[in-house]
Amino acid sequence: MTGNRVLVVDDSALVRQVVADVIAESGEFVLAGVARDGADALAKVRALEPDIVTLDVAMPGMHGLEVLDRIMRETPRAVVMLSALDDPRGGDLTIRALELGAVDFVHKPSRVDLFDAASLSDRLLNALRVARTIGPPVSACHATSVEPRATRSADAVLESGVPAACVVAIAASTGGPRALAGLLSAIPRTGDTAYLIVQHMPAGFTESLARRLDTVSDLTVREGCDGERLLADHAYVAPGGKQMRVARGSSGLVLSVLDDALRHGMRPAADPLFESVAQACGNRSVGVVLTGMGRDGAEGLRELRLAGGYAIVQDQATSTVWGMPQAALSLAGADDVASLEMIPSCLAAAMERRRWL
Repeated sequence: MTGNRVLVVDDSALVRQVVADVIAESGEFVLAGVARDGADALAKVRALEPDIVTLDVAMPGMHGLEVLDRIMRETPRAVVMLSALDDPRGGDLTIRALELGAVDFVHKPSRVDLFDAASLSDRLLNALRVARTIGPPVSACHATSVEPRATRSADAVLESGVPAACVVAIAASTGGPRALAGLLSAIPRTGDTAYLIVQHMPAGFTESLARRLDTVSDLTVREGCDGERLLADHAYVAPGGKQMRVARGSSGLVLSVLDDALRHGMRPAADPLFESVAQACGNRSVGVVLTGMGRDGAEGLRELRLAGGYAIVQDQATSTVWGMPQAALSLAGADDVASLEMIPSCLAAAMERRRWL
């Protein structure tokens, strides 16, 4: 079975056994071997040449992030991280792992007495299917992670209290954290635009994503809160487990962050956000669909374009997975289909046109 051989890396013997059993009993994947720590993992990646590696984020000795970086530079292949959210560092470390090239992650309890093998099985197999679809990241060894800014620009130090006049809504899923870091690091403060972000992630991890994006961008980035007024030069990440929308109130544009129904089986989902942006902002809006599996964002981008908004879709060559962008392009069309590197300039041109409307 080509593309299905998996190496399991974890310092916990119980986790290694449970994950190995899930793989061996799946009928879809083949257990290539197990490794107990980082050094063992690197040796077995070279010796066994697995198609996919499941890698514990936090390990003694050589840390999971160091192992991931070595794999991506020396023998690139699909890597799925196992992350303990109840570890205080779990969310932040997972976001960094996704930036370094991991294709997905699976949440696991940090305590073995809380381990639920049945619950882990479904999440793990779904992540492995994603990894198998993506295949080896051929260009990963040449990619660089966005580094935090030492200081923000002088203008960025001052918190903007100016209500946003324009809105950019961004959708992302698989490969999104890395793409978002690259995109937001290249967006300047313009004094009139707010950015709303849906990244498919569970509760807890989106807070870590917002913190990370805040360190690499001149924008002020945080998780969105219900009832919050949209300010210019701010970016708001939809909280995991919630749906985020925007509406126009007496004081300007205001966020709604609620336990609304799932969309495409997800919460947050991009379609509810995009549809609300279309209604509240019309031709003073831009929708951006980045890398990801599925079709979330396609219907919302169509509504946004029908309302006079501008649409940008990431191209296939620079997408980790071209599912969401392709679905958006097929259903809604786009004003620009661009590489990740070119999207900031497309955004700048689009926003300049929006300001004249």
